[in-house]
Amino acid sequence: MTSRIKTLIGAFALAAAGIASAQPTTLLNVSYDVAREFYKDYNAAFVAHYKQTTGKDVKIDQSHAGSSAQARAVADGLDADVVTMNTSTDIDFLANAGVVAKDWPKRFPYNASPTTSTMLFLTRNGNPKGIKDWDDLIKPGVQVVVVNPKTGGNGRYAYLAAWGYVKKKGGTDAQAAEFVGKLFKNVPVLARGGRDATTAFLQRNIGDVLITFESEVVSIDREFGAGKVDAVYPSISILAENPVAVVERTANKRGSGDLAKAYLDYLYSDEAQEIAAKHALRPRSEAVLKKHAATFKPLQLFTVQELFGSLAEAQKVHFNDGGQFDKIYTPGAK
Repeated sequence: MTSRIKTLIGAFALAAAGIASAQPTTLLNVSYDVAREFYKDYNAAFVAHYKQTTGKDVKIDQSHAGSSAQARAVADGLDADVVTMNTSTDIDFLANAGVVAKDWPKRFPYNASPTTSTMLFLTRNGNPKGIKDWDDLIKPGVQVVVVNPKTGGNGRYAYLAAWGYVKKKGGTDAQAAEFVGKLFKNVPVLARGGRDATTAFLQRNIGDVLITFESEVVSIDREFGAGKVDAVYPSISILAENPVAVVERTANKRGSGDLAKAYLDYLYSDEAQEIAAKHALRPRSEAVLKKHAATFKPLQLFTVQELFGSLAEAQKVHFNDGGQFDKIYTPGAK
């Protein structure tokens, strides 16, 4: 019996050694559209950090598209190790599908959101239409490029920011609905995701103003050359959190949980927060944020919780089929 136990223990030890040696050396980050350049730089920093601290090499693969489309792809079987999104509803969707942990916001600091952003306007160089605030977006003859709120967090935040602008100025929900309805009447075509919106605006020359994340300014300057657009900060905008989560389904299947956690943990490091700031993502680190005060213009920000309860509540009221967005937006209607 003793020798049999020893044999079993030996077998288990060998199996454990085999599992350890088979730990994955690749990781797939499924993310939203306009985070592409940030994660390209972050991945290089993480690979170097991981090698220095563990002695192991790791390769990070990226996948980027509209955040909701990405969440659906993961739910349908795309083997992401981590998801890094721009709205919590997309990760809640995965949690409800049993793909990520139900308590995912508690797994990392700041509701599992290592960075934040806000919505601003990008106009063509020189701001020929004189866009200064949300009211200018509903004027006749102004064409607005925006992401479809049903396919991307970028679009949902743009919609909620416009709605919240009216509410913060003392308006009613009825007045907010009327205002947002007028805004979307000025939208010639809804983009699928943030990068699709930028392409429509700059390459296809559609629209006079693009509503997008603050971070897209840096990406545009790098990709299309500085001076193509002017950034216009509205008087009031929304605080957008960029949440992250380990995909438990993949971690259990591939044994990638530890690597996935290390990858997301490092987003909170000073080095990663500096990289975020360079890409115009607002860092959570107060010290890093203060250091880059010139990049992050002060403006009145409201939270989703303050005006809408939560993104999940906003999703039900505004973006689910038959919700407020469907009531105010009719494709092709003017």
